[in-house]
Amino acid sequence: MADRIGIEDLRGCGIVALVSGGLDSVTFTRWARDHGVKVHCCTADLGQPDEEDIGDIETRMRQAGAETFALVDGRQALAEAGVLLLICGGSYEGGYLNTTGIARAVTTQKALPVLAARGVDVLAHGATGRGNDQTRFQLYANMLDPAVKVYAPWRDAQFLAQFPGRSEMIDYCEAQAIPVRATRDKPYSTDANLLGLTHEAGKLEQLDVGPRFITPQFGVHPQEAPDTTARLAIRFESGIPVQVNGQSLELVPLFELLNEVAGANGVGIGIHAVENRYVGIKSRGVYEQPAMQVLHTAYEYIYQLILDRRSLELYKFLANLVGRQIYEAAWFHPSTGAAIRAIRSFSDTICGELTVDLYKGHVDFVKADFESVLYSPDDASMEGVGTFDHGDAEGLLGVLGVSAKGLHAANQIRLDDFSLYGPEQK
Repeated sequence: MADRIGIEDLRGCGIVALVSGGLDSVTFTRWARDHGVKVHCCTADLGQPDEEDIGDIETRMRQAGAETFALVDGRQALAEAGVLLLICGGSYEGGYLNTTGIARAVTTQKALPVLAARGVDVLAHGATGRGNDQTRFQLYANMLDPAVKVYAPWRDAQFLAQFPGRSEMIDYCEAQAIPVRATRDKPYSTDANLLGLTHEAGKLEQLDVGPRFITPQFGVHPQEAPDTTARLAIRFESGIPVQVNGQSLELVPLFELLNEVAGANGVGIGIHAVENRYVGIKSRGVYEQPAMQVLHTAYEYIYQLILDRRSLELYKFLANLVGRQIYEAAWFHPSTGAAIRAIRSFSDTICGELTVDLYKGHVDFVKADFESVLYSPDDASMEGVGTFDHGDAEGLLGVLGVSAKGLHAANQIRLDDFSLYGPEQK
């Protein structure tokens, strides 16, 4: 079979298709079945808040012609990956906390055993050729099992010829009497999991439309949040959140609780970003990430307290690397693993409790009680307390002044560089 797979290459074969139960999923499943392909559907339960009953996905896929259906539980794996992401500060451009990107790694890892159980070696996905997800499904499959081949209908000329857009898919499903929830005038699309929701496309493709028309699923817009604060005391052990307001929680219910409380106070709702996709185009997204936003801010506060200047600089460098790696389908790459190990040498010392207040989208510091805090109120005080001797600064500044004076003597201080309009416009 050629590296570039078309639907005719799959005739008479079986494949495992990653499906969400949406328009793309049901359309492709019926279309592939009509071309003589046995489609074994696989859905990862990632705590999707937009599915009232995740079992309904199997019903929809069976109606579309699925040969078999497998629901794999990825909630715990996603929660663990989410905490690792947070420990590493793995955000991408505009403050997006990679909630969809990390979910693709978990989904691919959970799906591969389904291929083995079905006795097939082709993994199919419905990611568009313009997006990032195609690289994630493909590269994670390549990293985890190079024997697996990947088929993407959105890169198949035969599929594209019949389905250039959503309208043609809806027409096809109606003609085939396949029930779908999609409508032709849907203003945007949403991808959801326990960690967050990604809204894109539709009206969001136009820069004259603000993001507030979106109806949040995890809470409310900040301006609609209560006029009172909500207080959260989050306890960490070895860098991992284990309690909220004195209640010990496993990671999945911890995320669920923080999503509920933070979302109700507008935290992490309506995060707007125009970012650089891996394929080279810019995309506009609006994100919901309440629990992730609270914990991300909490880690930022904690690292400020426990890391000195050099360690904090290294952490920020590695955090930027990890954020980009997740976005660009390199979560399982050895360089990402090395960065995680380095950052955990810092985070493993985090033991204690951080208290924050949530108010209309903000996460405000209240107090911290940790074992490894470097901050000293006495040394930072403007009063006559602590071990810091003001007189010692005289020698420090004398030494630093040597190089400062040397720059002037070498005629390297160019004040024109610091003029907004340049010397000719003074």
